Amino acid sequence: MSEAKIRILVAKPGLDGHDRGAKVVARALRDAGFEVIYTGLHQTPEMIASAAVQEDVDAVGLSIMSGAHNTLFPAVIEALRARGAGDIVLFGGGIIPDDDIPKLKAAGVHSVFTPGTSLASIIAWVRDNVTPHAA
Repeated sequence: MSEAKIRILVAKPGLDGHDRGAKVVARALRDAGFEVIYTGLHQTPEMIASAAVQEDVDAVGLSIMSGAHNTLFPAVIEALRARGAGDIVLFGGGIIPDDDIPKLKAAGVHSVFTPGTSLASIIAWVRDNVTPHAA
């Protein structure tokens, strides 16, 4: 029996139309051996939480460039909790001011990656902080 792979949903919440970074991170995670589902642009928190539950993921990675992170990240966390999936690890990245990171972590975001973070650092963080449900 092979070792269970970590399953990650990568999503773009809100009206943000820039997804190059999300696609780069999704591909790097896939190439590192994780199972990755990319939802595409313009996802509501409810759509993201629903997909996370349906896909039985271990983590959700959000990418946001629009400045709505203080609203959308907590909304995704609440939507996950409402579906009984509050144990899913949520991390994110994008254009997020350093002053907002402690507030996001207090709201339940496990980690925030800002521009310039290496793909290797994100991959290492996932390996160290996400456990597959099947394990």
